[in-house]
Amino acid sequence: MATALEPVVLEGGPVRLEPMAPSHHAGLVAVGLDPDIWRFMTPMVKSDADMREYMDVAAKMRDTGTSLPFVTIDRKTGAIAGSTRFANYDSVNRRVEIGWTWLAPPWQRTALNTAAKYLMFTHAFERLGCVRVELKTDVLNTRSRNAMLRIGAREEGVLRKHILLWSGRWRDSIYFSVLDDEWPAVKSRLEEMMTSRVPDA
Repeated sequence: MATALEPVVLEGGPVRLEPMAPSHHAGLVAVGLDPDIWRFMTPMVKSDADMREYMDVAAKMRDTGTSLPFVTIDRKTGAIAGSTRFANYDSVNRRVEIGWTWLAPPWQRTALNTAAKYLMFTHAFERLGCVRVELKTDVLNTRSRNAMLRIGAREEGVLRKHILLWSGRWRDSIYFSVLDDEWPAVKSRLEEMMTSRVPDA
């Protein structure tokens, strides 16, 4: 298993995940300033400068070797649709988190998020050799919680007052995971969802 997350392009179906770079700034600004995107997120990105800071923080996390932020691209149009990342990578204990995921409204409830999760889970389990992939969200984010359950992730529990949000609210975070021996079933479920064009939650 690798000791750090190496930059990689993940591509398949309707989506391409490219490692985030400064050149993506304008495209992210063009789609990423809708306040509803950031409702359950730590920062509030509402300006050009905010997006630059968001990207700078992501780059600092990447430079630790434990995170890899991506820009989510619609392969059909070539347009930037949002962002996601690997984070909290632990090569010793063979685990990684998938999170920091957002999509602009035109791509919400489309196949992009399902396809992106498929690519990221596949990379984590079949390339990085992880035995555990973690996901978390705000307990109030019903859509995200339902999406995690629909793909077969296991709900584990709630960390109370876990994250201070931009609004000043303390977020309770609910954790989910998929283990390596659960991955075949989750993989089949994701493939079924993509084949049947089941929309994201």
